[in-house]
Amino acid sequence: MPGALRGGPAAYLVAAVAGCLVGLVGAGFRWCLVRAQELHASLLSASERLGGPGWLIPVLTTAAGAAVACAVALRVPLAAGSGIQDVEAVWRGEREPRPLWLLPAKFVGGVIAMGSGLVLGREGPTVHMGAAIGAEAGRRTRMSPGDVTLLHTSLAGAGLAVAFTAPLSGVVFVCEEVTKAVSTRVVLLTLVGTATAVGCSELIVGDRPVFRVPGTVAGPPFALLPAVLLFGAATGVLGVAYNRLVVGCLELTDRVTRVGPVARAALIGAVVGLLLGIDPLLAGGGDELSVRLLGGDMPVGAVLAGYLAVRFLAGPLSYSAGTPGGLFAPLLALGALWGALVHGLALPVLPGDGSGAVPFAIVGMAALFSAVVRAPVTGITLVVEMTGTTSLLVPLLAACFAATLTADRMGSMPIYDSLRLRMAKSV
Repeated sequence: MPGALRGGPAAYLVAAVAGCLVGLVGAGFRWCLVRAQELHASLLSASERLGGPGWLIPVLTTAAGAAVACAVALRVPLAAGSGIQDVEAVWRGEREPRPLWLLPAKFVGGVIAMGSGLVLGREGPTVHMGAAIGAEAGRRTRMSPGDVTLLHTSLAGAGLAVAFTAPLSGVVFVCEEVTKAVSTRVVLLTLVGTATAVGCSELIVGDRPVFRVPGTVAGPPFALLPAVLLFGAATGVLGVAYNRLVVGCLELTDRVTRVGPVARAALIGAVVGLLLGIDPLLAGGGDELSVRLLGGDMPVGAVLAGYLAVRFLAGPLSYSAGTPGGLFAPLLALGALWGALVHGLALPVLPGDGSGAVPFAIVGMAALFSAVVRAPVTGITLVVEMTGTTSLLVPLLAACFAATLTADRMGSMPIYDSLRLRMAKSV
């Protein structure tokens, strides 16, 4: 395995310098996404003021954005989708690292796709761009093929860290999800690359947690631990259903051969645009929805259920459009909705106020991530860093354990394993 190769200290210097570039590119990507989303929000506001045919504005703009982003992705092999499965395939020796041409395709296509309102996450393109930068840095400095692979993998972790301002999560992600092993050399390269990447990204996006959780979040009492385990198991079932829906949507779009990929993307974008016209929180990456839920702005149960059902379908549908974009951010929003909904349903039997809905939303984010990705430590670390909350570690551990175990026992393959195998068949 590449992680077992020994190399000189020059690789650490290369990782540090490349990490700076990953930080600047990743932060620039985040900044452009915010500007694109603000522009799209202004168009949605204009459509509401127009009334009547104004509903066509989000339909047309999202359809156009999806079509353009798909066309951009078609120009560069494997630019569509998350890219995490490609990073894993490179580590396994199944394919070579992507050339640097991947970077503009992921950057431009991702900004257009997510800026137009598709239910996609920024972490996939950022991870893939980080990996491409790491591999190119290794090639330019004439590193060995093994060290090029190491840099490719390590800087992918830096890309995840920059996407969510979560440096520790980048390191854990590389070990738990990509390499599925702990190698001193991989860890050290990821540490130095992530440190410089996040340090440089903070010059543009700051260092505050992505989600602000007001006050101190109190965890549920220890007596509720069996209920937390049960919640985790139910989340595992939900995660299995989500995985199957993602793969099923991809297979369904593949079978629609009479319509070209760009036209398919436009049709999917039109559907998502219609959702945006109904309620902007029904589509998009999900950060705004997560911010509201974690800030304590909890809709009534019927509204939560509606958001959950629509976004549960809209996420896999958006991913099947063939544009650059990831799964993490929509998945976290979905987990927050699920946790808040379960809290509302269980409130009559919870002691007192059940510690509020926010802890359930936070635990739901990590548990659903664990069930879908099958990386529980990454899920816990990511949620803790994004929310700045450390008081829920025990329920997080219990729920993620139960969610992961349930998904495994149901025979469901982790989502990125499914996507990697699907990618291999399409080559």
